[in-house]
Amino acid sequence: MDEPDHILVVDDDADIRELLTQYLCKHGLRASAVGDGRQMRAFLASHAVDLIVLDLMLPGTDGLTLCRELRSGTQAIPVVMLTARDDEADRILGLEMGADDYLAKPFAARELLARICSVLRRTRMLPPNMQVSEPSRCLAFGGWQLDTTGRHLTDASGTQVALSGAEYRLLRVFLENPQRVLNRDQLLNLTQGRDAELFDRSIDLLVSRLRQRLGDGAREPRYIKTVRNEGYVFCETVRPT
Repeated sequence: MDEPDHILVVDDDADIRELLTQYLCKHGLRASAVGDGRQMRAFLASHAVDLIVLDLMLPGTDGLTLCRELRSGTQAIPVVMLTARDDEADRILGLEMGADDYLAKPFAARELLARICSVLRRTRMLPPNMQVSEPSRCLAFGGWQLDTTGRHLTDASGTQVALSGAEYRLLRVFLENPQRVLNRDQLLNLTQGRDAELFDRSIDLLVSRLRQRLGDGAREPRYIKTVRNEGYVFCETVRPT
């Protein structure tokens, strides 16, 4: 029988830690909880974890810094970020640091459970070329190349351009769906495993950030064009190399 997924809750509120660990365990998951970044690092040093629920506002090292630390290490642990308010800037920062999804406080425990299950499901459905055993595969467009194994974006001069986890996932979706109009619902579902919420503009902000990485002007973009009232389309020819 398979072991249940192990979820680590990182939150300085003891009541939230207790509530979430009880709720997640009740619904078939294994759950542990710690109160800050120091405790999180110590826990990860001796325990295997399948996903981290990470509060943005923590004493000491904040959630954004911890998320960046996780992404710079060797452990590819999915992260669901908790924000104290439904602030678009917080959301985009969390996604830029590599969070896989976010949820604003206050939230229903069942909503968090749904987000956790969605992220775990999406993580395990990654294409085979994201796995270590896959030979290197590059997607070329214009003067750029994206190495989908090493997750490196390289410009025409051979210089690597750093991408956040969210930017990488968005670019990957565009490159695998060139010349196809994708709306915000589709982009959110493909990159974050969820549907768009009313007034959710995190995808627009991510597109803007990705355009900046590619040197793509918003007024006359070469790569990612806006289709009015529909979404976005990647216009450049993509070549596997």
